[in-house]
Formats: sequence, C-alpha cells, structure tokens
Amino acid sequence: MLAIARALVSNPDLILMDEPSEGLAPLVIQGVADIIEQLKRDRVSLLLAEQNLPLALKTADYVYVL
Repeated sequence: MLAIARALVSNPDLILMDEPSEGLAPLVIQGVADIIEQLKRDRVSLLLAEQNLPLALKTADYVYVL
C-alpha cells in the first residue's frame, strides 16, 4: 500500500503493480481494489500482475492468464 502511495505522488501516466493484494486481509484487499478502480476512472494506465483472479477480472480491460 505504501508503494502505491509513493507511485501516486509523482502523478504517473502508468503504474506497474506486482501483486498489490498479496498478504493483505480481505477487508484491506477491498480497499486496494477500490483504489485501483478509482485510478482506472481517473484514466491512469495500470499494468497489474495479480494472483487474485476476481480482483484482476473486475478491474482489467484486458486479461492475459499465464
């Protein structure tokens, strides 16, 4: 969560996120998901590598499964 905040300080056009929900409590994961959705609404481009498939599917325009 701190890494997301640090990235937002610089007003980026693209944010790369690697497992932003890893190790977080379910309630906190929902908060992170809300932030990701708000970034999407604000038209910030996101590249998200995530193991939480429901979170990824809910927020992504395009999904690549490996």
